[in-house]
Amino acid sequence: MAPSVGIVVPAYRPDVEALAAYVDALRAELDPETIRVELDAPEPGVERRVAELPVELNVSPERRGKGAAITAGFQALSTDVLAFADADGATPAESVADVVARVTGGADLAVGSRRHPDATVESHQTLARRRLGDGFAWLARRLLDADLHDYQCGAKAIDADAWDTVADHLYEPGFAWDIELIAMAAALEQTVAEVPVRWEDQPDSTVSPVATTVELGVALLSARHRAKLLRDDPLHSVIAARRDRPTALVDRGSDE
Repeated sequence: MAPSVGIVVPAYRPDVEALAAYVDALRAELDPETIRVELDAPEPGVERRVAELPVELNVSPERRGKGAAITAGFQALSTDVLAFADADGATPAESVADVVARVTGGADLAVGSRRHPDATVESHQTLARRRLGDGFAWLARRLLDADLHDYQCGAKAIDADAWDTVADHLYEPGFAWDIELIAMAAALEQTVAEVPVRWEDQPDSTVSPVATTVELGVALLSARHRAKLLRDDPLHSVIAARRDRPTALVDRGSDE
């Protein structure tokens, strides 16, 4: 029997027509058991329109952040493979299928990559966004155990058992969640596979390139610190002993 697949689509201020087309494409390409939309802070009328789509829908009245939304979605799934795809559809369904296939083929975590030499980029970002992204990837390769071309592409998949292992070590609620997921998976010696994708930049993205890059830089250092802790690094253990222990994303709902 083929492994079951669940897909989470985190959505904040989505173009509902584009989201509907993307959901249809994901269903046609992957035939997933579940597509779950995690909708944050919907504008008037949006929740009703998304609820009409063939998806499971979970709505937060506040903006939780991409990482918190995906974590909530993954925790709600009961499939063998957990995947997510950004609502803007920048990674087409056939590329999401390629990412999922690497997990069904044996990898613990599969990471879509726009910067892989075999990737196809059909519409480039602005020069400033490309430079910021390239610089971040260069730095991440030097600080983390996972040697990848791209850490932030909006398509990833993980085996359910691997998720159960890594979930307790994730803290970043926003866009930095991706880098933390990769860092923790690598530190836990999970198999991380990079998958070239076809990708098209979406100019209406809600991501602020400068603010997000600053957020990612801070989170990268935090992820490196936590990865070193998982490997029992003496220096980072001393540093951690002097700090308050944060609450993991999977535990925040119960704490609140």
